Amino acid sequence: MPLTRWEKKFNKLIGKTRFKVERTFRGIKRWFNGGLARYRGMEKMHTQNLMKAMYYNLYRSPAIIASNCKN
Repeated sequence: MPLTRWEKKFNKLIGKTRFKVERTFRGIKRWFNGGLARYRGMEKMHTQNLMKAMYYNLYRSPAIIASNCKN
């Protein structure tokens, strides 16, 4: 079913922000097996997700710092 004109306009408006968020989740899934649950229970899974977010930030930080230091 094709998108309506309003849906196309809405997608255009949120696309740039959504891309940034989805790119982060894709990186976590690709580099740190983000789609797998290793523990049972909400607290343990929450901790696992926080750790993967920290891993992602540490993994990306050298490139982010280097891009900000260019003259």
